Amino acid sequence: MSPLVLALFLLQKPDLQADGLKALDEQRYPEAAEIFTKAVAADPKDFSAHFNLALAYTFLKKDAEAVAEYRKVLELKPGLYQAELNLGQVLLRDQQAADALPHLEAAAKAKPDQFRPVLYAGEAALATGELDKAEDYYKRALVADAKSAAAEAGLAHVAVKRDKLDEAESHFRTAAGLDASYKDALLEVASAYEAKHDPVKAANIYKEFPENAAAREHVGSLLLEGGDAAHAIEELRTAVEKSPTSANRYALAIAYVKNKELDKAEPLLAQAVHDEPRNLDLRMSFGRVLRDEKKYNLAAMEFYRVSQEKPDSVEAWSELAGMLVLLQKDAEAIAALDKLRAMGAEKPGHLFFRALVLDRNKQLQPAMESYEKFLATDGGKSPDEEFKARQRVRILKRELTKR
Repeated sequence: MSPLVLALFLLQKPDLQADGLKALDEQRYPEAAEIFTKAVAADPKDFSAHFNLALAYTFLKKDAEAVAEYRKVLELKPGLYQAELNLGQVLLRDQQAADALPHLEAAAKAKPDQFRPVLYAGEAALATGELDKAEDYYKRALVADAKSAAAEAGLAHVAVKRDKLDEAESHFRTAAGLDASYKDALLEVASAYEAKHDPVKAANIYKEFPENAAAREHVGSLLLEGGDAAHAIEELRTAVEKSPTSANRYALAIAYVKNKELDKAEPLLAQAVHDEPRNLDLRMSFGRVLRDEKKYNLAAMEFYRVSQEKPDSVEAWSELAGMLVLLQKDAEAIAALDKLRAMGAEKPGHLFFRALVLDRNKQLQPAMESYEKFLATDGGKSPDEEFKARQRVRILKRELTKR
């Protein structure tokens, strides 16, 4: 909040007035509040005492008390500019924009050429979604102060809400040119471009923030989404170096997976799982990388952990069943496949796995039946497995006929 208007000097008893104003001037706000509380008690109709008490509470960030005192001032002195402005600012600070707006508009009407009331009226209007009104106030603020970064940023926020992103970007850039602290606001536009599936414009803005780990992560994700895993890795590696969070490690690991560098993905996912052991999505991703590296035992352990933490996870039970089949842990594999069947989640691939296990355990009739169910339901999606199944069905029929 900008510095508030100077204390009012009227109608106070000389000693209390002098002591209170001196305390305010020297930023001894608790003492000032105590003095002006006495002044109010001495004369409850002294609006200047109420105002200065409200001012002390404002600086102490005792906003509820400040609001009550400012309202009392306006009750005693309706339309007082300083009270309208200060009350509006305190309410706005407390995110009560709808209550703040009438007071700030009253202040702006009282002094239409002043910068502060029209700027804060714009902020309140923006917060309440009155975009036309907000735009008008921000433009008036720029008339009062053509070099106001806050007013330019306000117009940018209005443009974002109207989905006019090119216009918003222009205003944010102007604001940043006036005050470098506003540069990060451009990230809001980048995020909006990203949400609108305009990765080029989004990435171009994110690239302006090479020291910002989150921006680098976004660039990497956009490149990855566009199929450029190699360049995504460069951005995401930097993001991990600057901010080694599980999320950043995961994003880099996925980029390595898409670039077929599983050996580099594995340690990143291992660390991410170590940092967030209850993150089941991370565990599933880690398990799949281990699976693709043919580390079936380790992969099975990850899928098993997920299945125990989330017993209704079809994904975990399916992956676990596949690993158990490959590890020839047949009893456990059948149990996992039975779980999928009981969940109503049995798919053609599960029927094929069941047939394989039954087949190698010499359970010829049920094996043949499972192969046949697989062939009846797969619909040509797995031609290699269908070929094997047809061959085994013929062989099994011959063997069963011999019995």
